[in-house]
Amino acid sequence: MTDIFVYGTLRHMPLLETVLGRGADHLTLIRARLPGYRARLVEGQAFPLIFAAEGEAAEGLLLRGLNAADLERLDFYEKVFGYDRGPVRVEADTGPIEALIWWPPENEYRPGGDFDLDGWADRWGRINCRAADEVMGYRGQKGPQELGGIYGMIHARAASWVYARDETPVATPSGLTEDDVVGHALTRPYANYFAVEEQRLQFRKFDSGLSEEVLRATFVATDASLVLPYDPVRDTVLLLEQFRAGPWTRGDHSPWQIEPIAGRVDPGETPEDCAMREALEEAGLALKALIPIHRGYASPGCSSEFFHIYLGLADLNDHLAGTGGIAGEHEDIRSHILSFDATMEMLDQGRVRVTPMALALNWLARKRDGLRAEA
Repeated sequence: MTDIFVYGTLRHMPLLETVLGRGADHLTLIRARLPGYRARLVEGQAFPLIFAAEGEAAEGLLLRGLNAADLERLDFYEKVFGYDRGPVRVEADTGPIEALIWWPPENEYRPGGDFDLDGWADRWGRINCRAADEVMGYRGQKGPQELGGIYGMIHARAASWVYARDETPVATPSGLTEDDVVGHALTRPYANYFAVEEQRLQFRKFDSGLSEEVLRATFVATDASLVLPYDPVRDTVLLLEQFRAGPWTRGDHSPWQIEPIAGRVDPGETPEDCAMREALEEAGLALKALIPIHRGYASPGCSSEFFHIYLGLADLNDHLAGTGGIAGEHEDIRSHILSFDATMEMLDQGRVRVTPMALALNWLARKRDGLRAEA
């Protein structure tokens, strides 16, 4: 048996048990501290690192009673983040104890804000547990280094799942709910920036019986915020044009599409914050206000992607037209400022082929007079 000292998120029992794949009842947990060190969140991440800090001591737990299988699972998880196991001497109430710890990689992460376990658990606990469940499901399929490269998207998918769980349930006429679905098996044959899940399940039929067991594949994406910027004084809208892989894959003659500002809702970010951020990143545009248009699924038959669509009230000066985007994400985006009438003519001619854009424009057509009267 090996004593392991944990100072970070593995002190959160739901996360520890997710990584172990079983309960932690077989472990003895001993409060301990590591003198001369301090734990802080990694800058821009939802997990901590430990670094030398004279006169301080990092609080943590000794995990005693881990077997070889437990250690293999814990090693796998920690290596996703580049952490490696090494020796350490910690202080417990009974005196010094030789143990092992997962050290962060040198010069890869920068310390950010203070790490408080309770505060972290409130904000990130459920998201990180969901992400850990996906990570551990890839054992035997993907190595830790590969998973480290896509962990940001795993974390984002986990955040979308938690957002969905926190939503007020939407009633349907039939009254059927998630309780009327029986899941049997889940596999992920593909995972990278996006993922594909295959599920074997049964669902309640409208005649009250259960369906036969069926196989359903789902394209797993994240929540996204979409914004149509509108200037009610000038009666103009801002449209984006950029290359899109979907139309290209379909064989469309025009893989460059006209669409609204859009972006992934990052973990810990609200859809409204995402909309404001994306407007700055993609169009250099500071929005005055957001008006909700619609919240819903883009293609519920095959995708988990969920859209938060807004109208963004803005001052659309002509100088905003031009190119933008984040070079590190290989974005090359051109902004166009058009009159409302010219934009609706494009829609009527079938030149707007991105459905959320069409939805937002039709919504604006109904609300436009009121918005202009209030401007």
